[in-house]
Amino acid sequence: MGFSCNREQCNRVLLIVINITVAFWFTGDTGQALSIGLVANVVKTGTYYGYERLWDRISWGVNPKRSE
Repeated sequence: MGFSCNREQCNRVLLIVINITVAFWFTGDTGQALSIGLVANVVKTGTYYGYERLWDRISWGVNPKRSE
């Protein structure tokens, strides 16, 4: 049975790996790099969720759907 993921999941995993790698280059400590990479991912996900929720509440600039 092989591993499969959709485009979004694979992209997220790639970005986490990149974050952890860059953090490791700066810190030289695996534990700190993992912490930084995982915390950065949680912050990005929370920010994205909040951003999308905020835009869902804004009605200006949106054309209402017309019923036919």
